[in-house]
Amino acid sequence: MSRKRDRDAPPPVPERLPSPAVDAHTHLDACGDGTPADVAGLLDRAGRAGIERVVTVADDLAAARWAADAATWDARVFAAVAIHPTRTADFGDTERAEIERLVAGDRVVAVGETGLDYYWDYSPPDAQQEAFRWHIDLAKRIGKPLMIHDREAHEDILRILDEEGAPDTVVFHCFSGDGDMARRCVDAGYVLSFAGTVTFRNAAGLHEAAKLVPAEQYLVETDAPFLTPHPYRGHPNEPYCAAYTLHGLAELRGEPVDTVADSVRSNAERVFGLSPSRSVTSA
Repeated sequence: MSRKRDRDAPPPVPERLPSPAVDAHTHLDACGDGTPADVAGLLDRAGRAGIERVVTVADDLAAARWAADAATWDARVFAAVAIHPTRTADFGDTERAEIERLVAGDRVVAVGETGLDYYWDYSPPDAQQEAFRWHIDLAKRIGKPLMIHDREAHEDILRILDEEGAPDTVVFHCFSGDGDMARRCVDAGYVLSFAGTVTFRNAAGLHEAAKLVPAEQYLVETDAPFLTPHPYRGHPNEPYCAAYTLHGLAELRGEPVDTVADSVRSNAERVFGLSPSRSVTSA
């Protein structure tokens, strides 16, 4: 029983980072009750760790509507909207129209998460690829970054981006490739977003990728409530835990934590069109 309780306990909020940073991909609706007060509490805890702003990401229509709304509740929250590849079996005109409406919002900063997922068998590959191509076109038409979900689909992701012509800004959320995949993405100008998985001891390929990506082409994310970083793997995840991942990334790269935090912040500001950092408070 005590072991279960320990696993259910959230990690402690770490000491504040020496320079503020951004959680580039989280799911606030799945981290708590989803109320404005709950969101403010999540961001207050994140702020104590130096994570001053977040991008909350949708995976279906209900989550997309919620994310777009939540981004208006608190100045520290921005949104990304799309239909997750595992939910594209019934992707039709209703979904297209609603995502297109929502993505036009001022507080919606990316089209995502979209892409391909060959791990789960919830949607046929053909349906996923058709939806992915549509989201690519939407990102280009609306002029916002494309946030990619890529699970066991590296080659098809890269092929379709090449066939369709990639948007100006492409972010590989929770980058899962090795050094070779990272080099191909870097050469194409894509941005790699590292989640808690980069801190896992058995993630040699990710470690190689983290070391070689240029300073201007990486982000840090939580993907909360999933993928809590080492040494709290398996515990509940929240945006404040991005600080743990940032420390792990700095260690892998052999760089000071403030250098990595500055890169994460400035890259997020450029990628998502955020204002330069200052003290951000709730709306």
